[in-house]
This record gives sequence, C-alpha cells and structure tokens, in this order.
Amino acid sequence: MIKVTPFPQGIDTPITSSAIFMVATLAPGDDAIETARAWCADIAGLVRAVGKRVPDGNLSCICGFSFNAWDSLFGITRPAALHNFREFGPPERRAVATPGDILMHIRADRMDLCFELATQLLEPLGDAVTVVEEVHGFRNFDMRSIIGFVDGTENPEGKRAAEATIVGDEDPAFAGGSYVIVQKYLHDMTAWNRLTVEQQELVIGRKKLSDIELGDDVKPTNSHSALTVIEKDGKEVKVLRHNMPFGRPGSGEFGTYFIGYARSPEPLEQMLENMFVGRPAGNYDRLLDFSKAVSGALFFVPSTDFIEALGD
Repeated sequence: MIKVTPFPQGIDTPITSSAIFMVATLAPGDDAIETARAWCADIAGLVRAVGKRVPDGNLSCICGFSFNAWDSLFGITRPAALHNFREFGPPERRAVATPGDILMHIRADRMDLCFELATQLLEPLGDAVTVVEEVHGFRNFDMRSIIGFVDGTENPEGKRAAEATIVGDEDPAFAGGSYVIVQKYLHDMTAWNRLTVEQQELVIGRKKLSDIELGDDVKPTNSHSALTVIEKDGKEVKVLRHNMPFGRPGSGEFGTYFIGYARSPEPLEQMLENMFVGRPAGNYDRLLDFSKAVSGALFFVPSTDFIEALGD
C-alpha cells in the first residue's frame, strides 16, 4: 500500500515582501462555530481566486487554531503538543499570553494582494469572530528588522526546513501540520539608537553590516543570538522564523512581529525561556532591555487535507 503524506500549508515557502498577521477570537455559540468550520473549507478557494489577479504575486495564507478553539471547531483529538501559550519571565520582562483562537498569516509580494485576501477572508466570518490583533508587515531592505540587523539568518532551507517544521510519524493523526508561536514586540528606538554600533552588535551577537556572527571569545552569553540557539542531544534544533518589521513613524510605534514555526512547540518555548528567564536564570536576553512583548499565542497549523476535508 502506498503511504500518502498529508500536504502541509506551505509553511516553508520563501518570505515575501509583504504580510498581514491577524489573530481573531471566536464568538460564543454554535452559530459562530458552524460559520468558522464552513469558512475553513473555503480558505484555499479564496486564496486561489484573489491570487489569480496577480499570478506571480506569491499569495498564500496559513491558518492556525489555538488549544481553546480546537475542541469547539473540530470535536476530535487534539494535536499531541497543543496547549495554551506558556508565559515566561518576571513581571517587568515577560512573554505575555494574550487571547486568540484563529491565526491568519497572509503573505504576498504585494500588499494589495494581502489586503484584498484579508478582506475576503473576514467577510464570510462576519460577527462569528473578533479580530484582536492585526499587524501589516513589510520587508525591510535585505531582510533587516527595524533595529537594523538581518533577521532570520539561521533559518533552515529546503528539506531541512520541512524537517524542522512539519509534524511526521510522532503524531500520525496530525502529520503535515505544524506548531506556530506569534508575538508582537515593540522597540524603544530612542534608547536603542543611543547605543553605538559596537554596543548594538554585542546585544545581538552579530555584526550589523555584514551579518557575520561574533566569535565566542567576543559574543556575550546574554546576547540575542547566544540565547536563541537551541540544542538537544548535542545537535542544534532549528525553527523557521517568518518575522517582519512594522511601524507607524508618526505615532512612534516601531516593532517586530515574531512568528516561529516548528514541528513541536518545545524548541520555541525553550527559546523564550532562555530569552525572558535567562540561561542561567537572570542571564536574560539583553535585547529585552529595548524590546517588549505585548502579545503571545500558540497555534497548530493543520494540513491542507485536514482543512479541506471539513467541506466534504
């Protein structure tokens, strides 16, 4: 018998130049649940319809669902590692948990495509959901964050990206799926820009212009790059980041929308613990002296087969 592997949602496709991140909560009641279930089966069709307007626009939408929403929407066994977002760190430096039942990660090489798809996705949902977070991200020059450093340098590619992000035989009922954590970070750019380039490089652990990692004899143990490398059994465990900067210069809001995909929440959560608590405790990520997490949620992204089967 030929084994058919469920088809993932396209998590490991290249980062586009534009994105809209939306997190929504479900309204109470059976009507909202039925509306959302029917909507799930129509997602792929809406992406195709909007995407055909600009065939080379690379439009896509990845949808994930939270622990709290899973039973209501699908009424079946949950993915093995799905749970509520875990908070880390002391009150003054905390990875906070915020509400969210459905994640929509919309990507394209043109913001008009993202905007149109977001509009079309929300219209049939109506008052079945409330959007609690919406961030419009953009590619900043050569993949740089608002603070000026290249973001996602260590992302796995090709087969390694799939191995890092897609659930396999460890949870066969949900093979082809992925876990994703999202966080909205706001940056104190005034304080950050007071630092010299050399001081900023010690915070990040990489050279600002060349993006070359600092040597171990120079890089502080509380630098961002030192604390976000996760190892298990002597091997580095990779995750896939599709972070994007956002901002409103007129209001002074500058930030990064963190979105990390993995085949288990464990490496993402270990990364957050290292950053917010420290490794060892107290040796926390120095970047958090300039960046504050204002949202946080964990979702499971089921395979396209799972979602489309809802329409059968």
